[in-house]
Amino acid sequence: MQISELSDRSGLTVQTIKFYIREGLLPKGSAVSATRSEYDGRHLERLRLISALREVGDLPVSAIQQIITAIEDDRVTLHDLFATTQHAIGPHVAAPHDPHWRAAREDVDALVRELGWDVGDRAPARDLLAHTFVALRRLGFPITLRDLRPYVDAARDVAEHEIGRVAGGIPRARTVHSLLVSTVLYEQVLTALHRLAQEDASARRFGKS
Repeated sequence: MQISELSDRSGLTVQTIKFYIREGLLPKGSAVSATRSEYDGRHLERLRLISALREVGDLPVSAIQQIITAIEDDRVTLHDLFATTQHAIGPHVAAPHDPHWRAAREDVDALVRELGWDVGDRAPARDLLAHTFVALRRLGFPITLRDLRPYVDAARDVAEHEIGRVAGGIPRARTVHSLLVSTVLYEQVLTALHRLAQEDASARRFGKS
């Protein structure tokens, strides 16, 4: 297909497509003349991935470049590809110069070790959980594994379900699509269901009989 058709099918402007080519996010088309190139389904699939990372993941071009580089490097394992995408998605929480935060981060690291989870030291979720621990303690809510157990069990079950849905042998870009959907979109589904379930539990326990 020509770039105009690629634009129509992807929903992106020709200028945007050319920008992605210049930035190295999208391979150049096959030159058929001095002024015309042709594109195929691989270009369309790549554009859909870039659009998802931009629109759903809200990622900057630099982060998308990291993911694309990992996708194209067959030496990067599927697990490392997941880790690269997770790190790009974030959220990245600034670590304050605060002894309370440092103590909370140590507690998070200890929790991960106690659970036996294989998680990278630089995983953004470690800092996010540490900030949450600080807020909970300031509100007078202690953090114990007993308090966290229902959330730990739910998170593990959901993660096992999500990773189990990633079929073997599919293109590497599709695994990123799957992770993006799980991390960004289904997290919103989980939050909404949690709040609906809370209201239901409150109605059954505290509502009028």
